[in-house]
Amino acid sequence: MNKAKLIEKVSERAHIRSNTAKVIVNTIFDSMRESLEKGEGIEIRGFGSFVVRQYGAYKGRNPKTGKIVDVRPKKLPFFKVGKELKEKVNNIEGQEYSKNSIE
Repeated sequence: MNKAKLIEKVSERAHIRSNTAKVIVNTIFDSMRESLEKGEGIEIRGFGSFVVRQYGAYKGRNPKTGKIVDVRPKKLPFFKVGKELKEKVNNIEGQEYSKNSIE
């Protein structure tokens, strides 16, 4: 699913105009982006959480030349899937996923 399909789905389910759904979806994404830019986490129960992970500087290697380069510290957004979503994704033909189901 892409953003346009999400807007379409919100419009259909909420019985609102596409333009209104677009404003809603953009507002949600903008708010999430702003929170992550501030270093704040986002938790959506039953879905998952977004956090900003910080990585320190390190020495890396240019894969083309093999030359050692300095890699600056950086922050990257990270998504951790929630238990409920994980279980729904791993649901096999109406059966709950378990280690025994793949053995």
